[in-house]
Amino acid sequence: MSDDRVDFASMLASRLCHDLLSPVGAFANGLELLADEKDPAMRERCIDLLEQSARTSANKLKFFRLAFGSAGGFGERVPPEEAKAAIEGIIGDRAITLNWMIGADPLPKPAVKIVLNLALILVDALVRGGRLDIGCETQASGIEIALHVEAERIFLDADVERILAEGEGASAMTSRTAPAILVQAVAAQNGGTVMLARETPTSLLVGAVLRG
Repeated sequence: MSDDRVDFASMLASRLCHDLLSPVGAFANGLELLADEKDPAMRERCIDLLEQSARTSANKLKFFRLAFGSAGGFGERVPPEEAKAAIEGIIGDRAITLNWMIGADPLPKPAVKIVLNLALILVDALVRGGRLDIGCETQASGIEIALHVEAERIFLDADVERILAEGEGASAMTSRTAPAILVQAVAAQNGGTVMLARETPTSLLVGAVLRG
């Protein structure tokens, strides 16, 4: 295995661990508080926090299984409702409106991986909320994927933006940029291309076309 592949696997693992650290840590802290707490009202509050942390952890694991993993349990195609549920899970209670414009036909795993990783990038960019539109169409020439966001402020990491716009070598490989590099790699593996366009200061479009 080349050094680049080892580094890439390490960065994906770092990203996964970083995103899981908070809810799993909160779960552990909640268990410690519950063990020492005697007041019934506070114990009930601890249990509520434990349930929330467990739900958040489960949602993130489900998402990363599809976005970074091999999506075991599915064949070569994944029901789009699974991808939608995974994205809703990472949105959680954030002020983000999801506009899902994908039909019921199962999607190839590469398309699902690109949809999920682009969604992860854009959800992270909508720190103050906004609207996320996701569409995917199968054409005779391939699969077209488009994700569009509208928000007062879009906080997209500059290195991530460069990689999506110019290619995986446009910026350094880090745990932040790993999802964007994965998008480019999956697109290239399937004879496709990735595009990014800043339409206005409050609007951003990213997408891919897969032909493989």
